[in-house]
Amino acid sequence: METLFEIEIVRTAAYYSVSVLALLVFLAVFETVTKYKNWHEIKRGNLAVALATGGKIFGVANIFRHSIEHSDTLLTMLGWGVFGFTLLLFSYFMFEFLTPMFKVDEELARDNRAVGFISMVISIGLSYVIGASIIAM
Repeated sequence: METLFEIEIVRTAAYYSVSVLALLVFLAVFETVTKYKNWHEIKRGNLAVALATGGKIFGVANIFRHSIEHSDTLLTMLGWGVFGFTLLLFSYFMFEFLTPMFKVDEELARDNRAVGFISMVISIGLSYVIGASIIAM
């Protein structure tokens, strides 16, 4: 198996496959922690939810980009990706906590695009911080 992983295309396909699968799992986790249904809201044209969800997708993908770059095994890459996702999820809860004057989930469900945009920027911005913190093991 180790010699198979020395083939560049096999390694790329493995990292890609694991990253996409993890992204789907992480989106399902986000779906369970929000009070609205992401894909239902996006289907009905809710731009705020689309912005927030797009930021989450970009954020998770960016974290995996850094974890791939700084890992020499698939398991290490996945470990860093899970850890980075956990930090991103924590950031989402902090955003909710630090805005006591309104509920982020309720504003997103109401299509408050300003909240959707800030949510997107937080996810993307912090994914760069999280990614830069990942070190080679």
